Amino acid sequence: MTIDAKRRLFLKGSMAAASVGMAVAAGLLSPSRVLANWNAEAFGAESLDDALQHGFGGTALEDSDKIELDLPDLAENGASVPVRVSTTLDGAETISVLAAKNPTPLAARYQLGDSGVRSVAMRVKLGQTGEVIGLVQANGKLYAARRSVKVTAGGCGG
Repeated sequence: MTIDAKRRLFLKGSMAAASVGMAVAAGLLSPSRVLANWNAEAFGAESLDDALQHGFGGTALEDSDKIELDLPDLAENGASVPVRVSTTLDGAETISVLAAKNPTPLAARYQLGDSGVRSVAMRVKLGQTGEVIGLVQANGKLYAARRSVKVTAGGCGG
C-alpha cells in the first residue's frame, strides 16, 4: 500500500469518526434510539415473579433437560461470574439469564435469530448466594434450567 493510499484511508476513517461524533453530539444517535425495545419494567423489576411477568407475560416455568446451564457451583468473585446457556429446544426465540437473589433479577435477554445459534455466554454479577436460572422461550412457553451458586467473600467460603 502506498503512502497516498494510507493517507486517504486515514482521512476517510477520521472523517467517519468525526461524523459519528457530531451525530451523537447533535442527538441524532443515542442509546435510547438503539434500545427501542428495552423493557424497563422487566429489567427494573425487584422480584423474580415481577421480572417474569413483565418480561415474559407469565411466571409458569417448565424445567427442561434440553437446556444446559454452565456456571461454577462456587463463585469466588460475585462481581464477575461466567454463565453459558445453550439449548436444543425447537423453536427457541429467546435465551435469558435471571439471578433470583439479585436486587433486579433479570440479568440478560437475548433475542435469537435464524442463524441456528442457540447458545449465549456472558458474565453476571451475583450479589449473594442464590439460584441462577437459564430461561428459554420457545413455542409460547417458558423452559428453565436452574443452578444454585454459592458466592464467597474474597474466596473464603463465607
